[in-house]
Amino acid sequence: MPDSPTAHTHQNTDTPATVTTVHPIVLPAPGRGEDLQVAVSAPATGDGLPVIAFSHGFGASMRDYAPLADFWAAHGFAVVRPTHLDSRTLGIPADDPRTPRIWRYRVEDLKRVLDGLDTLEASVPGLAGRLDHDRVAVAGHSWGAQSASTLLGARVLGPDGVPGEDMTDPRVKAGVLLALTGLGDDLTPFAAEHFPFMRPSFDRMTAPALVVAGDHDQSALSTRGPDWFTDPYVHSPGDKSLLTLFGAEHSLGGIKGYEAAETTDEHPGRVALLQRLTTAFLRSALDPGDTGWKDAAAALAEDPGALGRLESK
Repeated sequence: MPDSPTAHTHQNTDTPATVTTVHPIVLPAPGRGEDLQVAVSAPATGDGLPVIAFSHGFGASMRDYAPLADFWAAHGFAVVRPTHLDSRTLGIPADDPRTPRIWRYRVEDLKRVLDGLDTLEASVPGLAGRLDHDRVAVAGHSWGAQSASTLLGARVLGPDGVPGEDMTDPRVKAGVLLALTGLGDDLTPFAAEHFPFMRPSFDRMTAPALVVAGDHDQSALSTRGPDWFTDPYVHSPGDKSLLTLFGAEHSLGGIKGYEAAETTDEHPGRVALLQRLTTAFLRSALDPGDTGWKDAAAALAEDPGALGRLESK
């Protein structure tokens, strides 16, 4: 049975709503070896709520990334967070036969939560009938950003350098890609050997997306510097924006959680900027009549003490 809903009240000049979060909601997942556990966060009031399917980073779970999920929900989104098979909460050993395919299971998890939106909204008290199934976005951090990017059109290169299966999902209209790794040509020998799925092609990632990179994010998986994380913006076509956060490492200031061990660069101001800009981007991407993203971009450009830089194409 789902946990009892917990309410969180947020203070913000944008009059945030009270948020209800319910977890775990279990979706049957034949052939996965584990049913899919999902957390759903949504404002307690309002109809026609757009949906964000969020993919966590390596080892995390549906209980993480509250700084983002709570904020987005408080500002009018329904946020669904599946727990992927690599989560430490599941304890699957490295030699599990599913391990080589976990990157694909992750993509399937995201598609499964979109397939199961009716079940998810019926499992949250008061949410039934309030979701807008035609306004759907994906978001993710690190490995989760790679998972999300495949639904936007990114593909994994095979050993022959040819792009593999197209896993684009037409239900997904836009994405937010946080600390998404760059091109596979710049992997270290260890990473190239052990993570063959980290060889992306962004040539067909045409859906609108906001790519977020930290200018101090030095990955042990890459032979390049922090600019590696700008590759998804540089090498993808279509409507894209790049937010570079000054001083940010892989945690981007603490998006997984302020007390998480992985947060090496805790900075509430940086997280607050990320919250505001991702919210504005997603609102405008899912509603062409919304001018919030244009206004937010102009405000950032005019701020002499800005914690980041934005560029678009």
